[in-house]
Amino acid sequence: MVKIIDGKKIADKIKKQIAKEIFKLKEDRPNLAIILVGEREDSKLYVSLKEKEAKAVGVDTHLYCLAENTKEDELVEVINFLNKDESIDGILLQLPLPSNLDTNKIIKKIDPLKDVDGFHPNCPEYIKSPVLAAVEISLKDTKINFNKKSACLMYNSDIFGKALKNLLLRIGIEDFLSKNKSSEADLIITAMGSPEKIKNKDIKEGVTIIDISTVKVEGKVKGDVDFSDVKEKAAFITPVPGGIGPLTIAFLLKNVFQIFKIKREKIDK
Repeated sequence: MVKIIDGKKIADKIKKQIAKEIFKLKEDRPNLAIILVGEREDSKLYVSLKEKEAKAVGVDTHLYCLAENTKEDELVEVINFLNKDESIDGILLQLPLPSNLDTNKIIKKIDPLKDVDGFHPNCPEYIKSPVLAAVEISLKDTKINFNKKSACLMYNSDIFGKALKNLLLRIGIEDFLSKNKSSEADLIITAMGSPEKIKNKDIKEGVTIIDISTVKVEGKVKGDVDFSDVKEKAAFITPVPGGIGPLTIAFLLKNVFQIFKIKREKIDK
């Protein structure tokens, strides 16, 4: 029987520590600006969850909603405004963006000292990608040694895919398999946004599965993996909901607070 990687439980510990530290503050609180472009239901779901969790730990949020047909220069104008706003500690650009916008180009417009997703190529070391941090802590929770193991990565974003591969190389993964060889992989990490596409036939006995996707289907939140179909075959799995999602938000808030603290330290000097 598969063992669940309880992301919510791990995330709660991280958020409690953040809330405890923010509660001690006597003056300002961290401020996070969130930019949402378009009407994607999954993006709106992610944003609402981030706002809710931010409020719970004491981080103030400011939501900027832009139309689906927003032009690049209009979006950049909003980013520039937030870059210059000294009251804003972190900026979150909710992805994916509409197809008419160049994601790589726009991410580089965010001040790297405010990029809470850690996508900017010049982000300082203390800002870590929340998704990658969530994946890493989930893998550690299994207590499996992944050195010289094989992995199958499924994703839609090349930026994310490259960063994910670099993370796995650091923990010893040596063999990266294509999607059509997923049934041979020791580790499957999926972020396709394709509800329950991965079935029993697509995995091998004893595989570890990290399901990053969160898609709302007929009012229910689902991941890329058909949990009921794989649970007798997989060794470990991150559930949806309750797996990578809560962890990603926890590490995002940790980045906001880290940016806030470092900015305050500079001001105090």
